[in-house]
Amino acid sequence: MNAWLDEALTKVAEDATALRTLFPGVGRRVGRGPSDVPGWTVDDVARVELLRAAPGAAAEMPDLYRYGDAAEKRAVLRGLSVVDIGDAGLDLVADALRTNDTRLVTAAMGEYAATHLDDSAYRHGVLKCVFMGIPLAEVAGLDRRTDEELLRMMRSFAAERTAAGRDVPADLLPLLNEQDA
Repeated sequence: MNAWLDEALTKVAEDATALRTLFPGVGRRVGRGPSDVPGWTVDDVARVELLRAAPGAAAEMPDLYRYGDAAEKRAVLRGLSVVDIGDAGLDLVADALRTNDTRLVTAAMGEYAATHLDDSAYRHGVLKCVFMGIPLAEVAGLDRRTDEELLRMMRSFAAERTAAGRDVPADLLPLLNEQDA
C-alpha cells in the first residue's frame, strides 16, 4: 500500500477532521488511474478507505461533498454505503441526481440509494440513468427495487424512443421483456 495513504489512514482514525485537508490531495498522492474495483479509480478506493477509517466521517461528508471537486464528490457518494450516515446522505444523492455528470449520477445510484431512497426518488434516479446512457448494471438494487411503476416509466420511455425513430438502450430491453414474460 502507499506509505502516504497508511499515514493518512492513521491520522483520520485519530481525528476525522483530518479528512478536510487529506481528502483533496488523495489523487495527487495515490494516483487517478483505474483500480481493481470495476468502475472505480485508485483515488476513489483510497478516499473511501479514508472515510471508512474515520470514526466521525459522517459529520464531515456533507462538507467534503459540498466543497469537493467531481472526484471528491464521487468518492463521498461511494462512501455513503460504508459510513453510517443515516438519512443525512439523501441530500447528497439528490444533489448528484440533479447534475448531468454521469460519474456523479452513477455513484449516487449505488447501494446507499438502493437502501435509502424512497420509491419515487429511486425510480426517477433509475430513469435518469437510462436517459443519460448509464448502464443499468451500474444501478444498485435494481433486482429488488423494480416495481410496476418503474416498469411503466421505462415502457413509456422505450415507446417514446421507438416513436421518435431512436434506439432503445439495449440493457433496458431484457428487463422489460423479462417482466413481460
